[in-house]
Amino acid sequence: MSPTLEPIHRLAQGVRQHGPALLSGMDDPHDELMSLVWGPRFDREHALGLLARQPAAAGHTLPALLAAADHFDALHPPAQGRLRKLIVRHRALRAAGAAGRAQCLANGVNA
Repeated sequence: MSPTLEPIHRLAQGVRQHGPALLSGMDDPHDELMSLVWGPRFDREHALGLLARQPAAAGHTLPALLAAADHFDALHPPAQGRLRKLIVRHRALRAAGAAGRAQCLANGVNA
């Protein structure tokens, strides 16, 4: 993997592992995730607010969350921008997949 993409890949792995616990029950998890990385520094206060909603997950999620925050803050601005673009792309892919499943169900086909 290229040295440019490796830090983003590590952050994405953490989101895959801990994101479901942190973002469960959110209307739009992509919006919440984007709000954490929107600025030049990870929004730790917002992340801790999300974590407070899931106290059972806090023990194993908090250390990973703080490490991800430090890792994001260390990224160069172009890498931070690439991460934001990946979140937007993932949202679009999920929406397209959901629309396709809904169309299959409407047509009586198992998705």
